[in-house]
Amino acid sequence: MQFYLDGFRGGDPDLRPAAPCRRDRGPHAPLPEQVDVLIAGCGPAGLCLAAQLSQFPEIETMIVEPKPGPMEKGQADGVNTRTMEMFQAFGFAEMVKRESYWVNQTAFWMPDPDNPDHIRRVGRVQDVPDDSSEMPHTLLNQARVHELFLGVMRNAPARLEPDYGWALQDLSIDTATADHPVTVTLVNTGVNAGATRTLRANYVVGADGARSVVRKAIGGELQGDAGHQAWGVMDILANTDFPDVRQKCLVASAREGNILILPREGGYLFRMYVELDKLNPDERVSSRNLGREDIIAAANRIMRPYAVDVKEVVWWSIYEIGHRLSNRFDDVPAEEATARTPRVFTVGDACHTHSPKAGQGMNVSMGDAFNLGWKLAHVLRGRAAPSLLHSYSAERRAEAKRLIDTDQAWARIMSAPPGKSELDGAGMPRIQKQFIENLEFTQGLAVQYQPSALTGAPTHQALASGQEIGRRFHSAPVVRVADAMRMQLGHVAEADGRWRLYLFAGSGDGGAPGSALHRLATWLETDPQSPVLRFTRPDEDIDAVIDIRAVFQQSFDALACEGMPPLLRPVKGRLGLHDHEKVFCVDHKGRGDIFDLRGIDREQGCMIVVRPDQYIAQILPLDGRAELSGFFDGILLAPDLD
Repeated sequence: MQFYLDGFRGGDPDLRPAAPCRRDRGPHAPLPEQVDVLIAGCGPAGLCLAAQLSQFPEIETMIVEPKPGPMEKGQADGVNTRTMEMFQAFGFAEMVKRESYWVNQTAFWMPDPDNPDHIRRVGRVQDVPDDSSEMPHTLLNQARVHELFLGVMRNAPARLEPDYGWALQDLSIDTATADHPVTVTLVNTGVNAGATRTLRANYVVGADGARSVVRKAIGGELQGDAGHQAWGVMDILANTDFPDVRQKCLVASAREGNILILPREGGYLFRMYVELDKLNPDERVSSRNLGREDIIAAANRIMRPYAVDVKEVVWWSIYEIGHRLSNRFDDVPAEEATARTPRVFTVGDACHTHSPKAGQGMNVSMGDAFNLGWKLAHVLRGRAAPSLLHSYSAERRAEAKRLIDTDQAWARIMSAPPGKSELDGAGMPRIQKQFIENLEFTQGLAVQYQPSALTGAPTHQALASGQEIGRRFHSAPVVRVADAMRMQLGHVAEADGRWRLYLFAGSGDGGAPGSALHRLATWLETDPQSPVLRFTRPDEDIDAVIDIRAVFQQSFDALACEGMPPLLRPVKGRLGLHDHEKVFCVDHKGRGDIFDLRGIDREQGCMIVVRPDQYIAQILPLDGRAELSGFFDGILLAPDLD
C-alpha cells in the first residue's frame, strides 16, 4: 500500500485527503441542483458503483435511498471468489476474510435407501478447486458488505455519503441536449414525507431492485417465468444434532423437499433455505400466509432423523423463485444505438432476477456495477467517448442471460424429488454432479466477454494460454524485486479506473539495456505513438492511465534494478519520488512459478492488457507495439491540451 506519495501524513492510511471541491453535506445543506451521476438505491450494486465513483472528486456523484439509514441484517450473504478478487481492488478483502465464514467443503445429503424417511450423507466436494483463485468463497451478512463499501466512500476524496430518505419517483430524458439531459424527481420518505425535489443529471443508474422505477421509466420490462415454488429462508441461532451444521450442505429428502444450509460468520449463526409448497400457476406466495413457524416445521420434516431447536430467528423471509431478464439495460433502443448514447442504466435486480440457491444475486449485481463504473468515469473525465457506454448493456446482458439459464437448470434439479431429475442415475447424486459441473459458474469465474473494442481477438492467445482473453486476470504468486515481498500479482490492481499492462520478460531477459523488455519500456515512455504518452496528460503521473508492471523469470537477487528502464522506476507525485514497486519476478520458494501456472511463453514472453475491472483485454508479443497502440486508439481519447 502506497500512501506517502505526496508527502508524509499521519493517521489512517485509508483516509485519503479530502478534495476541496467536494459537496457540502452539513445537516442543513440543500440537495444539489445538478449532478454528474445519480444512483438510485443503496443495495450492493448501488454502493459498489458509488464506491468506485467516489475516487474521482471531480465527478459529482449522488446516491439516494428511501430507507432512513443503512441495512442492518438479512438478505444475501454469499461472496464468491471472483467478488473477493474485486473486494481486494477496493481494499477490504482481508477484512472480509477475517470476519466471514469460509466455505471449504460442501456436503450432500440424500434419502437413506434402507429408510427413505431419513436422510444420510452421500458425499462431499471441495468448494473452491485448487488454483481456481487465491481467494476463498465466503459468507458474510450483506449489511456488513454495505458497511465496507460505505467506508470506502467516506474515506475517498469525495467523502461521499448516501442521501437517505429520498426515493427516485420519476425521470425524463431530453435527447436534444448534452448538458445534464436527465431530469429526475425525488420524493422524500422521511420527516418531510411526500415533499419532492427536482434535479438534473448527466447519467442515472437504477440500482433500485426488482420493482425498479428507473427500469419502468425507460420502458424496460422483466421477462421470464416463475418456478411456482415457495421457499423460506431464515438466519437462526439454534441447537441441532445434525452433524454437518457448520458446513455448507445440500439436503434432499424423499418426500418433504430440500434444504440448503449455509453456516454464517461468528461461529453460531447459520442460514437455512427451506423448500415449502408448490404454487399453482396463477398463485402468489403471499396468498399462503406462510410464516417462520412453517419454515421451522418444514426444516424438521426434511432433516429427519435430525432436529433443529431454534433459539432465536435473526431474520426470515418467504419468497418464490423467479427467473426474469429485462429487455433493456439502458435507455437507448436498439434501432437508435448509432444515433445516441445511453444516459440511464439499470444494474442488479433492476434488470435480472433469479433464485438465491446458486448464491449469485449480490455477486452478479456488483459485477454489473464494477463493469459500468470505470466506463462512466472514463467518459466523464474525458478519457473515452460516450459511445463506450454502449458496451455495458452488450456485456452484462449476455452474462445475465447466462446466469438465468444456469440458475433455471440448477433450481429445477434441486427442487426435483429423488428419482425425478434428468441427472438421476448419473453415477452420483444428481445435486452433487450438477454442483461440481457448476463450480466455475458459482465462483463467478465463468464470465467471458466476447471480442469487441474492449476485448481483442485471440490472435496471440498461445503466448499466455492460462490467461484467457475476455476472462478475469487470474492472479498468481510473484516476488516484488525491490523488497523481496512475496505477494499475488493481481493484488496490485486497485479499483481506481486505471488500465494494467503486465510485461512478462522472455528467457534470459533481465531488463538490461538492449533487451526486448527494455526496448519496449523505452518506447512506451518516449515514443509519440506510445499509448502511455498519447493518453496521459502532461500534469499527470506517467502511470495515471496505464499502470505498467514487469515480471522476470530470474530470482530477485539475480536482477539488477539499476539497469532497469526508467519507466519501471518512474518519478511521481508532488515531490517527484521514485516508485519502486513496478518490478516483479517469479516465486522460487515453492508457491508456484507464474509462467508455468498461467501458461506464459517462457521463450518469448508477452504483454497482457487488463481492463480497469480486472478482465483481460488483449495479449500481445513484446514487439507488438503497433497492435498495442491500435487497441488503445479504439478506446481512449488523447487529452485536449488547449
